[in-house]
Amino acid sequence: MKLSREIKTAILVIASILLFIWGYSFLKGKDLFTNYKTFYVEYNNVEGLAPSAPVTLNGLVIGKLNGIKINQATGKLLVEVQIKTDFPISKSSIATIYEPGFIGGKQIAIEPNFEDKVLAVSGDQLSGKVRAGMTQKLSDNLVPLEEKIEKLIVNADHLITGINNVLDKKAQEDLKKSLAEMSKTMEEFHKASSSMNIILDENKTQIKGVVTNFNKISSDFSKISDSINKANLGKTIKTLNNTMLKVNGIMTDLDSGKGSMGKLLKDDAMYNNFTKTSKELELLLQDVRLYPTRYINVSLFGKKNKPYKGPVVDSISNKNK
Repeated sequence: MKLSREIKTAILVIASILLFIWGYSFLKGKDLFTNYKTFYVEYNNVEGLAPSAPVTLNGLVIGKLNGIKINQATGKLLVEVQIKTDFPISKSSIATIYEPGFIGGKQIAIEPNFEDKVLAVSGDQLSGKVRAGMTQKLSDNLVPLEEKIEKLIVNADHLITGINNVLDKKAQEDLKKSLAEMSKTMEEFHKASSSMNIILDENKTQIKGVVTNFNKISSDFSKISDSINKANLGKTIKTLNNTMLKVNGIMTDLDSGKGSMGKLLKDDAMYNNFTKTSKELELLLQDVRLYPTRYINVSLFGKKNKPYKGPVVDSISNKNK
């Protein structure tokens, strides 16, 4: 079967047109042989969202933005998205505009609601929201910081102006003089520090000896402490405490009149008898010393003893009167 020239030309033109349409769609990112689902989302603001921005699901690109129109009735922006996936997207899913990083534009992320079993079909409208990106957050933080910096600059300007008003020519000269004196003081302090370093270097041996002696004293004190610890000081103190308790008991008995010593201290009759007896014993001993012949009469050669004659005056009796 032979085709005429006109039929061949028509087939070529139709093929060229189809190829042109396919190439144009391909360049726009749309595949004519792929089944797409079209959804619509309304936003108040789509700043930074490119007309062909990608649509992602958990980071995976599943489609692209196909166009942005203005809703004449509400004044909001109507965004058309095309999705090529068999993943079940519920009707209550949310299309969120987000910024993946500093570099690159904004994208649309589909946040599915797995609890909703009603699936969205092509042509449905999804809920939309805008998530602030890092650039927006940084901008929001920089705005108050900028205001604070401006206020700080204004305050610094006022402060400098006030200082200039206060520091007249005489005050500036006094300030320079004070700074010069302070510098001189620092120099003197540096000299004193150098002198101290020299003194320390010259007496390094003596200082080392003092430190050695101190270490030795500390070591000896540690040994003394160990000796005291080993001497069972606690047992000694406990024994001393028991002894003091016994002494205290004896003193209590004496104070209450118990025992011979207690009666001697508390009983007046016994005390008087003891005093009287002691006095008589003293008189007897004194009489024996002064007049031994009253009590002892010894004759070596058989000589007859002389009878005892008492003294005219009794010195002992007179002494006790």
